[in-house]
Amino acid sequence: MYQRALAPTLKDAARRYPVVTLTGPRQSGKTTLVRAAFREHAYASLEEPDVRAFALEDPRGFLAQFEGPVILDEAQRTPDLFSYLQTLVDEDDRPGRFILTGSQNFLLRQSISQSLAGRTAVLHLLPLSLSELEGHRPLALRTIGRRLPSRSRTTDRDLMETLFTGFYPRIHDRGLDAGDWLSNYVQTYVERDVREILNVGDLEAFGRFVRLCAGRTGQLLNLTSLGNDCGITHTTAKRWLSILEASFLIALLRPHHRNFGKRLIKTPKLYFLDCGLLCYLLRIRSPEDLRPHAARGVVFESFVVSELLKAFVHAGREPDLYFWRDATGHEIDVLIEAGRELVAVEVKSGQTVVPDFFDGLMFWRGLVGDDEAPAALIHGGGETYRRRGVAVVSWSVL
Repeated sequence: MYQRALAPTLKDAARRYPVVTLTGPRQSGKTTLVRAAFREHAYASLEEPDVRAFALEDPRGFLAQFEGPVILDEAQRTPDLFSYLQTLVDEDDRPGRFILTGSQNFLLRQSISQSLAGRTAVLHLLPLSLSELEGHRPLALRTIGRRLPSRSRTTDRDLMETLFTGFYPRIHDRGLDAGDWLSNYVQTYVERDVREILNVGDLEAFGRFVRLCAGRTGQLLNLTSLGNDCGITHTTAKRWLSILEASFLIALLRPHHRNFGKRLIKTPKLYFLDCGLLCYLLRIRSPEDLRPHAARGVVFESFVVSELLKAFVHAGREPDLYFWRDATGHEIDVLIEAGRELVAVEVKSGQTVVPDFFDGLMFWRGLVGDDEAPAALIHGGGETYRRRGVAVVSWSVL
């Protein structure tokens, strides 16, 4: 079993709140984590038809059978149960009584806001990070652009193989073929979740929409263009995109709001949270196909963005990640907001670091008026060092 960076935060939340809710995409390891973290808790999976039927038909009787604390897995399957949980918690608010998991953030948020607001801590578990896969300490966000990561964090993994395989735990646990597993994942989980949340009638159109989103990874989001290409309305495109975001398949990186004397782009950029899933949707069928592929750069950029997001989310923090671009095309791939300070991060998939990789970072420093502003260049090579006052960081130490 992989040691998940979220485990200490999860246990701490259970010492402070009567209910802890853990959400995340299907197959991200939620059940494994909560059962390992709370071994003394009873367990019930609301995914099982008979258990779910009991909870729906007799919620009081269902909850009364548990004498102590309990894990309720896939809790979004029984939304009415949340009102009964509220009553029990109001009567007895001992910390850690109920641990809830769910893979549909949209439905869980509705239930929590209606019944458990203020009574539950809400945490998110994404697929494995590279550090979790390697058994390293989590990435220390406060050091990015300031100090060089430890060389002991390096990996012997091949970059293309890593990007192609992605980070869903089951693929690595069982040594499964990534392409086969991800194909089944899309068909069985994504389509089922979409049916339950939106009751989408045309799953073929939705599948086309997901692939079009994959083709726009790392680009500014244009819902009108996306809808036109898919043959759906702007409103439908917006609704479908929100479901992909609530299902933890994509993330929207917002533009930074601070004005530095330039007219700024205000549209978010779209990224997939798992680079293996992105490769599958782009019809990249092997690591060898990825190496010369035109999308290699955006796949790598998506990987870096997702690793930075995991570092925030698995520490129980809201991600303070943005991008910056002005109307003339100057851009910083990622801005990390650290209090009053901003850390600029440039992402390049090339293994050889060339001088023009630093152009955006140098422009940024001039714009903010600080020649020593913290900055990092994350690249596809294996070396980590400092150059031009910038932390040049290998992907392998993330």
